Amino acid sequence: MTVKEAELATVLVDLCADLGTELPQAVRLQRLVDVLRAQFGCGAVALLRLEEERLRPMAVAGLVSDTLGRRFVVGQHPRLAAILARHEVTCFEHDSTLPDPYDGLLDTLVGEPLPVHDCMGVGLHVEGRPWGVLTLDALATGTFGAAARRRLAQSVPLVEAVVRVARLEQELRTLRMAASGPGEGGAALASSERGGVGELEIVGESPALKRLLHELGIVAASELPVLLLGETGVGKELFARLLHHQSPRHDRPLVHVNCAALPESLAESELFGHVRGAFSGAVSDRPGRFEAAEGGTLFLDEVGELPLSVQAKLLRTLQNGEIQRLGADRPRSVNVRVIAATNRNLREQVASGAFRADLYHRLSVYPVPIPPLRERGNDVLLLAGRFLDFNRARLGLRSLRLSPDAQAALRRYRWPGNVRELEHVISRAALKALSRGADRNSIVTLEEGLLDLDALDVPAADGPAAPAAPGPAAGAAPAAPAGTLRDTVDACQRQAIIAALDRHQGNWAQAARALDVDSSNLHKLARRLGLKS
Repeated sequence: MTVKEAELATVLVDLCADLGTELPQAVRLQRLVDVLRAQFGCGAVALLRLEEERLRPMAVAGLVSDTLGRRFVVGQHPRLAAILARHEVTCFEHDSTLPDPYDGLLDTLVGEPLPVHDCMGVGLHVEGRPWGVLTLDALATGTFGAAARRRLAQSVPLVEAVVRVARLEQELRTLRMAASGPGEGGAALASSERGGVGELEIVGESPALKRLLHELGIVAASELPVLLLGETGVGKELFARLLHHQSPRHDRPLVHVNCAALPESLAESELFGHVRGAFSGAVSDRPGRFEAAEGGTLFLDEVGELPLSVQAKLLRTLQNGEIQRLGADRPRSVNVRVIAATNRNLREQVASGAFRADLYHRLSVYPVPIPPLRERGNDVLLLAGRFLDFNRARLGLRSLRLSPDAQAALRRYRWPGNVRELEHVISRAALKALSRGADRNSIVTLEEGLLDLDALDVPAADGPAAPAAPGPAAGAAPAAPAGTLRDTVDACQRQAIIAALDRHQGNWAQAARALDVDSSNLHKLARRLGLKS
């Protein structure tokens, strides 16, 4: 037996030993790529699963941490497409002109273009169907010679077996949790398995998110009303869509109603419909949102904003399954599941008389708190990876990444606007980099200063805010902020809006009144400033 054959035998023994132990999917797949990286002596190894037309990293070794949050569209990455198309080892010569999907992402070359290097990979199949790809990159040319290619080809059946075992274990864990109920908070599904793909995918691996996704998976199968609780920007609408998608009603409509945007005079008509002549301008019969959601789900976003008069009719619908169009003589039966969401403290509103106690108890049969981003640990970097890749594709960049200081800043920041704020911070920073002369054909690295987090004046996550610097002496002009006048005005407006939202617990209507601006104009301004999608 040659030295290389002995090394391959060691790989097989290591992987087989793991198969005899039950492990979480993420741990098993991470061990797989770590073993392969060590045995092949390469700079990076990645295991990517095919999801429709995209490849999603399941485990990586030697790449920056935000890689796990990125998604590689097969049509945009010719190397990955070539590997995926074959069920045998595919190699790229060191002088290949095809762009490398990991350009700028190797943790040993942070932000630097990949030099001439060796690359090989293989398409993986599980139970006769394409599963994804395994890729290996070595910075030293000549690493992947004929012997290395043979060893990889010989390892493929075992790699596929490890992937299959990991999937079966995950399915078994799902069945166990479903049988035991939501009490076992420690054993939760990975977000990648519960979130689906595309717009429904929930990015993150934190324990807080896993517990939430497991809980939603349990309650989705029921007909219970669900009340989603959480701060502005945590993604309540996305979790509501996930609930509907996983429910028995998934093939029926999901109708979204933004209660805060309903004028009080039209709220009843919008929800329950009206008949011709019910009010001035009602020239024909019109069904409401409840009828539009027949057989499916009605999502009442910002339900705390509903007028008291409409709350009474909503309570009747929840109790009796009936609605009555405005101006109609007889009620109509509806079969609709209600999911509500709020960023307000409804208990306090009940105590103050602003929200009906009986409706609160009907809506909160199953309350689900959604954790804020600051409680999700390293998820902020995975989400940042997702938004970096989105902006890379949208802006036509070769590569877009964060500097180490920028990554640290994202982790320190408290994210009062949560995931939505993170998305806008990354998008603004990418645009700023381009406006300051970044080359689209080079690796664009976002430094901490481009994130502009200090301008939002929010305390860091790892401690209290630093004391404010002494103000100017009486009569002295304040120091001029850096940047253009427009930048200064935008920063002041952004701070004022965030402060108003903080004072009013994220309630946009109350923030608009406090700022003495029209509510619709505030929403438009917030979108322009990147505070709202």
